[in-house]
Amino acid sequence: MTGNDSRFANGPFAGQTLRNAWRAMPRQWAGTASDCKRDFPLLIKFLFTEAKLSVQVHPGDEQAAQFEPELGGRGKTEMWYMLRAQTGAEVMVGLKPDITADEFRRCIDNSTAEDCLTRIPVQAGDAIFVPAGAAHSIGPGLLLCEIQQHSDITYRVYDYNRADASGKLRDLHIDKALQVMRFGPQKGGKVEPVRVARRNAKENYLAACAYFVTEKWEFEGVLERRTHAMHFDILIFLEGHGQIRCGDEQFAYRPTEVWMLPARLGEYQLEPASATSLLRTYVPPNLKEWVTELANHGVAKAELMRVLHP
Repeated sequence: MTGNDSRFANGPFAGQTLRNAWRAMPRQWAGTASDCKRDFPLLIKFLFTEAKLSVQVHPGDEQAAQFEPELGGRGKTEMWYMLRAQTGAEVMVGLKPDITADEFRRCIDNSTAEDCLTRIPVQAGDAIFVPAGAAHSIGPGLLLCEIQQHSDITYRVYDYNRADASGKLRDLHIDKALQVMRFGPQKGGKVEPVRVARRNAKENYLAACAYFVTEKWEFEGVLERRTHAMHFDILIFLEGHGQIRCGDEQFAYRPTEVWMLPARLGEYQLEPASATSLLRTYVPPNLKEWVTELANHGVAKAELMRVLHP
């Protein structure tokens, strides 16, 4: 997991927690559009699911500020990228459109809550967008990367009546959940990526919202890129190994490593020793500018609307 308590392995903040480094981070690192007064904006996890996770929902920013100010008041919108999936694996995102709050509460009481959710079969390579307010659960047999707002506010509504070793059931938060949950027309679910073939790389645009943009890069040859002065970049390496080169410095990368690239780094190169895939994620200063910039590089605006969640 990459969060507040994660520590930098190298660079000028080596040994420091992300929480402490972020609060003291200069604009050259964080980016001119970043707010370093709050906690780091992103949380990245690798999840291995052996059993169904609870049916739950997360509040949006306004609801989190109202209900949980002591927890930072930040809501949680997230996405999942499936790295591995056993045959028959599925997730559940969003309620069926005809489900009402009263009916959902009745289903919680009679242990059929998951029947109210939309089931989505998944396989490796699928991306799922989960906005705040969407009821959801993750099934067993999955290895996935979760990218989300940096928030731990979760309202569980159903946990399959599972008990711990002492026989105690986990706490549920049904009243708050029903206040933040989206009923009627739903948002989120499986994303149809925008796929772009560029020189030396395949780029897949998976999700774009106010809280993060996430892309997948696949490449076998040297990849030349540059950072943006307004935001830092996070590179999450999924497969392959090689070198990150910037100026006279180089650093080895391996799968499951998460790298933070400073906003003012400028030009850098990824030099793979084997075929590499990674997720790049960052906090976009402006989604309209994101669409315009990609459109200027030949990506159709109509296609970008598939992954844009304003």
